[in-house]
Amino acid sequence: MPGGRRNPIQMSQILGTFHNAVSRAKVEAKDAAAAFMDDHNVERTFVDLTIKFIGASGLPKMDVVGSADPYFVAKLDDKLSFVSTVKPDTLSPVWNELWKIKNVPNMATLTVEVNDKDVGNITDDHIGKFTTSVTPGAKECTIESISIRKNRGTFWLNIESTPSTDPKAERRQYIFDGPIRFSRHFSPTIGRLTNLNDTRLYSTWKLYIKGVRMFFGDTVQHWNRNYKAAQTIFQGPASIAVRSTIQAGHRMLYARTTTNGFGIINGPEDVFKLLLHGSVGKPDGTSSTAGGTPGGLMHLGTGLTSSNAAAAAASPSPFAHRVKPAVYTYVIAVEDDSLRFSETGAAFFVDFASKHALHANCAQAVRYSGEFHPRPAGGWENFSDDTPDDAIRWELVIDNNSGTYSPDPLMLPDLKELLEYNFPGFTIHAWDRNDPRLIHSREACRAYALEHRGVRQEELQPHVAEGQETLSQSAQAHGADPEAGMPGAAGTTVGEPV
Repeated sequence: MPGGRRNPIQMSQILGTFHNAVSRAKVEAKDAAAAFMDDHNVERTFVDLTIKFIGASGLPKMDVVGSADPYFVAKLDDKLSFVSTVKPDTLSPVWNELWKIKNVPNMATLTVEVNDKDVGNITDDHIGKFTTSVTPGAKECTIESISIRKNRGTFWLNIESTPSTDPKAERRQYIFDGPIRFSRHFSPTIGRLTNLNDTRLYSTWKLYIKGVRMFFGDTVQHWNRNYKAAQTIFQGPASIAVRSTIQAGHRMLYARTTTNGFGIINGPEDVFKLLLHGSVGKPDGTSSTAGGTPGGLMHLGTGLTSSNAAAAAASPSPFAHRVKPAVYTYVIAVEDDSLRFSETGAAFFVDFASKHALHANCAQAVRYSGEFHPRPAGGWENFSDDTPDDAIRWELVIDNNSGTYSPDPLMLPDLKELLEYNFPGFTIHAWDRNDPRLIHSREACRAYALEHRGVRQEELQPHVAEGQETLSQSAQAHGADPEAGMPGAAGTTVGEPV
């Protein structure tokens, strides 16, 4: 406005805008080059990568108390992402984490963003980012702030590259190939428990499994428009508030913190070790954080008295190192191809319209979803606790029992092959939700838990103790943002925890 007062434009805003424009120009140039190659039948070269994220140094102090709790998010052309563990209270984190990807265009770009984890906040502090090519060799990269282009530290990584041998590489690009990492997350309601033997009922797991697109391709399972509970989540003006609460609950359940359990799955036996009565993180059934007790029981702090913790430590569950006969609710997410699951009777499901939508962060579609349960060969009805777990062959029974997404039963053989590919030597039964064999096996699993393992009837379905705050109530109390968690660009989700 002539003669009017102008708002000053900060230099950081100018630089930030310029940086974003340059980034967009690079993406557009790469897309144009790819289109040119397609139009002129130029053969593209694909490689298989092994990226080792070594560590960083010289990071800025981000916390008022302490230094920083850094982690990073790596992306290949915004097609596939890798999220690291959180390293507590350090400005020189060492990760040494591996990421293997098949069928990557040799012109791909690797972008790494380093953040500081803020426990208790929905968003984390941004430290900086860098971009590099996927050419092989050791790399020393400068971490720069997006807004002011200021040096925020140095990041080291190493890339190994070999030519792809997949004849279908053009059609099956960016295939995650391991290692299979897992994380275990604890519900915020766990701090108010007094019975530590219930810790499994307040936990979620996330496994990053290999080769999902090799078996499922681009096929996804959209939400079921004929299912009333799904309609309340995805359809109509009132659904916005419903999704908002579910997404807030998802962020709380899957928030990545320094107290999570982390590890790598090396074989089928490690999967079953995650399913022990007392497992809280590591494949050996012990805690990955301080305060672990025999049998994998943990004193998680807030709300638990020292006498309660001492009592639990003195009398751990007699079945702490036995595979638990339990049914689990799962989804295979589209955004990161992760297998997310929890016990079907998990207390945090109370008051939520859909268990699967909670795990999927209200995604419009998933790769697949349903329930699964472990069992000894021949079923729980033929098993006795007199037989050690390591003396028998274990099986996994998995299905498509999900009303929210109603997965196509014709893809159950693909699901079976996917799990066999990830866990070779594992016996997998993939059965339709209405298959009598499934119903019999599931009920035998629950019956054994009730009769022989001290599981209470109420634990088989979502429940809460008298006076206990539910996750739904906690999510609403924290002021869920209706815009949080809405779909973002390039397959990401705004507000998704890392």
